[in-house]
Amino acid sequence: MLKIGLIGFGFMGRMHFDNYVRLTEEGQPIALKAICDLRIEELKDGKAAGNMSTAQEVYDLSAYNLYDDLEKMIASEELDMIDIAVPTYLHAEMTCSLLERGYHVFCEKPMARTSAQALKMVETAARSGKKLMIGHCLRFWPGYEYLKEVIESGQFGQVTEGYFYRGSGAPKDWFLDETLSGGGIMDMHIHDTDMINYLFGRPDKVSSLGRNVLPGSGYDIASTHYYYKDAKVINAQVDWTLEGDFGFYMGYRVNFERGNIVFDGSEVKVNPNDRAGYIAELSPDVGYYRELVYFLNVIIQDKPIIICTPESTAESLRIVEAEMKSADAEGEWIVLD
Repeated sequence: MLKIGLIGFGFMGRMHFDNYVRLTEEGQPIALKAICDLRIEELKDGKAAGNMSTAQEVYDLSAYNLYDDLEKMIASEELDMIDIAVPTYLHAEMTCSLLERGYHVFCEKPMARTSAQALKMVETAARSGKKLMIGHCLRFWPGYEYLKEVIESGQFGQVTEGYFYRGSGAPKDWFLDETLSGGGIMDMHIHDTDMINYLFGRPDKVSSLGRNVLPGSGYDIASTHYYYKDAKVINAQVDWTLEGDFGFYMGYRVNFERGNIVFDGSEVKVNPNDRAGYIAELSPDVGYYRELVYFLNVIIQDKPIIICTPESTAESLRIVEAEMKSADAEGEWIVLD
């Protein structure tokens, strides 16, 4: 039985909690034993805002051991794995400490506030022999998994163009402090940067335009071009200042030599050049569930992480830093070594 501790009970912590409950009900050999948050007494009876819905608004946590201090939880519980769902600026130090103490770690994205911190996390995981995976859920999201499969199969030839987009209203609290979150370009846009890195490999260079709208929050709006030597045209955009009734949107459009694929956030439409288009059949499960299934099986079966290695997610963070540097220089091309 894999014993799990969850740190952080905001929106993402609750999303992970929902999936641990589901996995337990499905008979997986796991047990969520403890939940830790500095504000646990307040949060267990309150709502947590996010750009998607959690299973409940208010949670009954009476079946779990609750802590307001990480060290208290570590001292009181016998755990195998710890799930980190706390603000970005806490990821690196917390992850490294837990890995060194012998825990497997699942850590939410972004991996860290800086790529230097991310590299330290990679090195600590390798040295400790414990498994570390970052919650880049798009690598497990059915609509993006389908795109990965099509690219690798070559059924429509080579990619000629790709456009990725996500947007929402502004988040709250620490997210709007660039020094803590990195702003929209690091916190939200990194989803698409990571997917581009995963699908096509590291670009040779990037050029970004960015705009700050909310004081102190960094780049809230950004558009990046990713240069590849084979001349495919790849762009990704983000905007977390879309207020009113906009809600949340993510999607892509990718063109191939013999067709194109469009994802509107709910379904994938495949448009071959030589026949009628069709809707792809996808798993009904979202990436938040499927990434945890993957990581838990990796631990239980003692297999290597392949889909979402810490090395690759650290590289995605380095690409985002290059984008930020380019935006600072009004779109100058920044070469990635």
